[in-house]
Amino acid sequence: MTEPVLPPPGKPSSGRRLRAVVFLCLLAVAGGLGWYYLLRAPDAPAPGGFPGGRGVASPWAAPVPVRVVPAIAEDLAVEVKAIGTVAPLNTVVVRSRVDGLLQRVLFQEGERVEAGEVLAEIDPESFRVSLAQAEGTLQQNLAQLKNAESELAIYRRLFQQDSIARQQLDAQEALVNQLRGTLMTDRAQVDNAKLQLSYTKITAPIGGRLGLRKVDAGNLIASGDADGIVTITQTQPIAVVFTVPEVQLADIRAAHGAGRLLAVEAWDRTEQKMLAEGVLTTLDNQIDIATGTLRLKAQFDNADDALFPNQFVNVRLRVRTLEGAVTIPVDAVQHGSQGTYVYMISDGKATVRPIRLGPTSNSRIAVTEGVLEGDEVVLEGLDRLREGRAVTIVNEANSGTPTSRPAQNPNRGG
Repeated sequence: MTEPVLPPPGKPSSGRRLRAVVFLCLLAVAGGLGWYYLLRAPDAPAPGGFPGGRGVASPWAAPVPVRVVPAIAEDLAVEVKAIGTVAPLNTVVVRSRVDGLLQRVLFQEGERVEAGEVLAEIDPESFRVSLAQAEGTLQQNLAQLKNAESELAIYRRLFQQDSIARQQLDAQEALVNQLRGTLMTDRAQVDNAKLQLSYTKITAPIGGRLGLRKVDAGNLIASGDADGIVTITQTQPIAVVFTVPEVQLADIRAAHGAGRLLAVEAWDRTEQKMLAEGVLTTLDNQIDIATGTLRLKAQFDNADDALFPNQFVNVRLRVRTLEGAVTIPVDAVQHGSQGTYVYMISDGKATVRPIRLGPTSNSRIAVTEGVLEGDEVVLEGLDRLREGRAVTIVNEANSGTPTSRPAQNPNRGG
């Protein structure tokens, strides 16, 4: 019988070595997973849709530097934001009312003019001749009327003496009335000739800013020219037309119908500079069914010409003011699947505080529930925070040097 061959003493078999390698690998993987979950435990999602797990922070995780700001009580303006277009209250194309040679242009392009100011002149000679002819005809018919009236007086005396027939008196009275009617026509022609002569001086019908000249001196112009001579736009005051969603109409109508003047601000495209401030004047009479919006018009004094016709502006319509509202910066608000919340500091750790929000104005938002005046909320460092994560409060001093202080425990708030 053949005896089994045993491995040399002190040298394990290949199967035993393989099992040892597998065991060591499994042990290394288990250790790595344990280390990973130990460090990542605070990042697990918490029940209720808010970040953070059970609030157990890793003992090896360094505190997160954060900046906190206090909630303050202030008057918050409730505003409706929209995009508007600047529109002049009046735009007029200056046209000639008579035909003739444009003799002089008396304005500079782009300048401001007042209503009634002479802008151009048409050669008046032909109109002066027409006026002289009308006045001459008037004088002729006036002399004929005086003569006829004198004869009528004689005919009446003769008729009283029974020296002439009634028919002759009636004929003379008819002639006098005819000449009187002719005289009225002649006077109207004289007035018309004077009016046509006055039209040779083209005046500004409204005050405003002139555009570019459409015709030069020396050209023959007609009253029917569509382009006219120049365009005047009224820019002081000026209007801004904008639209608001239908859902905001009720608040706006209630405030406007109460007789209050609603303030409107016009800002530039970047919303960094306020261009002008005015008041809401008009609401359109129907909603656009295609867009579900209503057109509104606001009026601005525009004394400095900051608003230019057809300019696009950002509009802020102030509907009402919340007095004593508790507000925080908009950037401090976080959003989760179960609602909005902010981070506050408790015992040196981050804690989630659910809140209920109100209106927003500029960079601040009203908090109706969850935060009280003086409560400090985290504004910077939010991207690394989780429930229970250790924090260090670092705020900027007046000198610009970061200063640290221990985290406080807020005992207030809902």
